[in-house]
This record gives sequence, structure tokens and C-alpha cells, in this order.
Amino acid sequence: MNFLAHLYLSGEDEEIIIGNFIADHVKGRVFEKFSPGIRSGILLHREIDAYTDAHPLWIQSKNRLVPNYRKYAGVITDMFYDHFLSSNWNDYSPENLDVFTRRMYGIIMKRYLILPAKTQRMLPFMAKDNWLKAYGTFAGLGRALNGMARRTPFESGMGNAITDLKKDYGLYECEFRIFFPELVKFTNTKIKPFVD
Repeated sequence: MNFLAHLYLSGEDEEIIIGNFIADHVKGRVFEKFSPGIRSGILLHREIDAYTDAHPLWIQSKNRLVPNYRKYAGVITDMFYDHFLSSNWNDYSPENLDVFTRRMYGIIMKRYLILPAKTQRMLPFMAKDNWLKAYGTFAGLGRALNGMARRTPFESGMGNAITDLKKDYGLYECEFRIFFPELVKFTNTKIKPFVD
């Protein structure tokens, strides 16, 4: 899953929110320098990723993309799924998406100085253009995919993935809508020990 889903799945604990958000930028023993709550968020992120990567519906979505995008197919699938979460937000949360995203940026910005360098560089751009909400439009998702394509060391073709999404939109949306409630249920069982 991508940033919006990870934040949505974090619950209300601010340290878990931060840990879940920064997890992809925390490598090796750097993990140990964070507080127990942030470490719990990092671990939750890894549990979510492991569950997602093994789920048959997510794999089905990813496999549709493998012929064109090979090793980047999983990243694109995660982005597609954030698109469906953002564009159908009211189906999953009573909190307005603008309110939610402002609240998330505020929580993370408060701890800016402890964020990994990559997160620090990305966050101001993310908040300024509200990437989390923008994923819900083809234009916003396209910008995000093009930005990722520019940062990949090899030609990824990710900038073309919007065409694939539009072509099989109903299939991806159906897979997401069945998968996501299962992920929410899984995450709720994993987050409880962290906050008890």
C-alpha cells in the first residue's frame, strides 16, 4: 500500500502514524534510534506490506501490470489502490478527506526534525500539493507516477500506467474493494497490541 492507505490504517496514535509514514525510509539499525511508539508504527507498516504482498487479489492486480512494468508493477498497484481509497474516501471514513490529510500533515510536520532525510525532503512538496488527496484524480495520480518514474535508476515506464488503469479500471476497482476491508480487519488485529 502507498502513503494514504498507510496513514488511514495507522489509527489515532501519533507515534504510530509517524512510524508507519516513514517506514520505507528507515533502513537497518536506524530503526533503533526512534521511540517505542514510532518503532511500533514502522513494524505495523512492515506487517501491512507483508500481508498485502501475499494477498491473492493484490497479486492479481499486480500481475496484470507485470508484462509492461516488471519489478515496478507492485509499486504501481499500490498507487492504484491509493487512487481508489482517495476517490472513494467517503465509503471508508466519516472524516472529510481534506480534514484528514491536513491533520496527517500537521502530525508529521510537528516531528519534522526526527524524520529521515528522504522524508524531510519529500514532505513539504507532498503537503503543498496535497498528494494524498490528489491520488484520487487521474491528473494527480499521473503526476505522482511521473515523479516516481523520474527517480527510478532504470526506465520504468511508470508514467504510462494511467493508460493501464483506465483500460481495466473496473477490474482494479473491484479487486481493491474486496481486498481493502480485509486489510483493514487484518490491521486492526495487529494495531491493538501496539496501543494497549
